[in-house]
Amino acid sequence: MKYYSCLAVFKHQWDQVVSAVWQRYPNPYSKHVMSEDVIHRALGQDGSKLVSTRLMTKTNRMPKWGNVVFGANSHLVSVVEESVVDPIKKTFTTYTRNLGYTSFMVVEEKCTYQQSSEDPSSTELHRQVWVDSSIMGFSRAIQKFGLERYKANCSKSNKGIQYIINKMFVPEHVEANIPQRVEELTKKAKAAKDMARRQGKRTQVAQ
Repeated sequence: MKYYSCLAVFKHQWDQVVSAVWQRYPNPYSKHVMSEDVIHRALGQDGSKLVSTRLMTKTNRMPKWGNVVFGANSHLVSVVEESVVDPIKKTFTTYTRNLGYTSFMVVEEKCTYQQSSEDPSSTELHRQVWVDSSIMGFSRAIQKFGLERYKANCSKSNKGIQYIINKMFVPEHVEANIPQRVEELTKKAKAAKDMARRQGKRTQVAQ
């Protein structure tokens, strides 16, 4: 198993960052996210925390040797995200893991958004990820591949969050051509979501 952690700081208040994270898709840096659905949302037992579960569909770029095992058309993977918002402690924690291709690789991520202790007007994002594979003879190579891809995606993820923050709270910082790109991404995501639903219906009829 491979482990990695990193820290990012957003120069914005915690509640602004959390609002942006909830609405971060689509954005120009997340073209791989095709759809997202909230499947559960409720208050915790103490009544002060918001507990949610979201299901997302993402494109899953396989290495060439991965296509040999799963086929060249294996590009979509389902991901579940469980989260807890604590407005009293000002923490927002997400737990994400892939549901598809777990026999190939399992990626589990924990993200904690919290108010900076040094600067209350800033928000820290602590990321932790665990990458594992149980394929005999290839586990180390697969773990390395998964971890390197995760590291490369962290920068894009942070840029996506910052883009949404700017769009919501600092609109003059949004590039003039990006809204059009987001509109195009929204249309593509809707089309992919409709296609997935149609495929699901055809599968049910076939069964």
